[in-house]
Amino acid sequence: MKFSKLQATGNDFILVDARNVEQDWVKLTQTMCQRHFGIGADGLILVQDSNIADLKMRIFNPDGSEAEVCGNGLRCFAKYAIERDITSYQLSVDSYQLKIETLSGIREAKAYMSGNKVKRVEVNMGRPRLESEQIPVTFTADVIASKAKQSPVISYKLTVDNYQLSVFVLSMGNPHAVSFLSQPVADFPLSEIGPKVERHPMFPQRTNFEIARVLTRGKIEARVWERGVGETLACGSGACAIAIAAQLLNYTDNQVDIILRGGVLTVFWDKVGEVLLAGPVEEVFSGETENAKGKS
Repeated sequence: MKFSKLQATGNDFILVDARNVEQDWVKLTQTMCQRHFGIGADGLILVQDSNIADLKMRIFNPDGSEAEVCGNGLRCFAKYAIERDITSYQLSVDSYQLKIETLSGIREAKAYMSGNKVKRVEVNMGRPRLESEQIPVTFTADVIASKAKQSPVISYKLTVDNYQLSVFVLSMGNPHAVSFLSQPVADFPLSEIGPKVERHPMFPQRTNFEIARVLTRGKIEARVWERGVGETLACGSGACAIAIAAQLLNYTDNQVDIILRGGVLTVFWDKVGEVLLAGPVEEVFSGETENAKGKS
């Protein structure tokens, strides 16, 4: 089975053309995504046929759980599909458009070319969901919820170890909890607090957890703890969640650069329609597995 590894601002994925391939994808993901005993990646992405879009994307986290959507994964998916002529709609000499089916709905990707290579991809991530049942979140005895002033964003007060956190919750097709800090994000013990927020009882489907510090009205530094993955160098849907919460709290303008450990993602949102996510994407290498168990 052939595979390729791509990365988008350090968020790396193994991609497989699975249109004519059947495997135990959960076990294969757990094997292939291991950093030391496998290929190593933040997830396994499958390219499949779709009856409602150009192609269908399925994405599995390293623990074997299947995610609803992934912004950086979508950008890698678009590059992989376009460069291999799997399917694409050419908008102009230097751009292509692709409609991709995901568990959270259809997402549109626009790819910008340099020669015959995709260098940058912009993804329409859809509208954010702000209602508690859509995220979803549930009230627990130790959680206090309150609406932010003049904002639809709900703030929850969480006590995790000795940290008092205010998290702003929303969904980009997958759940997110964003906490704004006054100190540099590098100082925050994300490896300790992240898994506890991810699995807090108020999140019945677990959650992605982002910590962020506003630098200017156009720049935010951030780190991300991804559900089912751990800390990653970048997260597309997480960058969108941070930008949306910041805009609704009047911290930033409509376009903002999210500075992550793996690079910079640009998010645009007019507070009405869909959220746009843009950034670079690269292919790292390609290879072939020896057998169906995923041994590389």
